[in-house]
Amino acid sequence: MRQLALIAHDSRKDDLVAFVVRHAALLQDFPIVCTGTTGLRILESSAGLQIERVRSGPLGGDQQIGARIAEGRICGLIFFIDPLTPMPHDVDVKALTRLAALYDIPMALNPSTAAMLISSGLLERERALSQDAETGQ
Repeated sequence: MRQLALIAHDSRKDDLVAFVVRHAALLQDFPIVCTGTTGLRILESSAGLQIERVRSGPLGGDQQIGARIAEGRICGLIFFIDPLTPMPHDVDVKALTRLAALYDIPMALNPSTAAMLISSGLLERERALSQDAETGQ
């Protein structure tokens, strides 16, 4: 089953953790991949989710998730960005968002659009597609 990618800039990590805790019931049976520190914070929140952590964003995690997008392994991207703080790895962030746009991956940049993304039926469709693939339908 394809994964949902969760990423947050440092100043937005608490917002993403709060979002995940608030929506844990929708996310609980869905595979999630996070960049390093974001994933650690979510795991520490005791939301009880299936989380795979890759490297921290500036250390290659954004690129690892970008590679998964290009491989067709990501179904959606939730990336809580901080639009007011300069990022030293801004080039990596731009590359990740470019890949999401190129491969037509739904992308949410704030809690409002993230709520729309996960309540849109995307996760249910991914589960159904995965189950169909497993049963050979």
